[in-house]
Amino acid sequence: MVAYQAQALDALGDATRRAIFERLGRGPCAVGELAAELPVSRPAVSQHLKVLEHAGLVTHTAHGTRRVYRLDPRGIDALRAYFTHFWSTAMTAYRDQVNRQAATDPPPEQEQP
Repeated sequence: MVAYQAQALDALGDATRRAIFERLGRGPCAVGELAAELPVSRPAVSQHLKVLEHAGLVTHTAHGTRRVYRLDPRGIDALRAYFTHFWSTAMTAYRDQVNRQAATDPPPEQEQP
């Protein structure tokens, strides 16, 4: 796994960061707006956003003194690629195991009419 994918998964392992990430999935939002929707302080939201930004999952733009955060499509694409690869690998391993088992198991007995 690439380091930034690991950082992204680690970042989303925290329930508050996951809630922030999911909220930003509905659209861009300023820190104060996010804090108003969560049971944590504004400084705590800012810290969580720094972790999400460092993990490549969110980005921000400055509008005067406000910072508006939004999901970063590049980080989401990287996570999607990770899970697609993971799923493909798991399904290939499952298929190979079924084929090995089918090759070693005796055929089922046929019922006589």
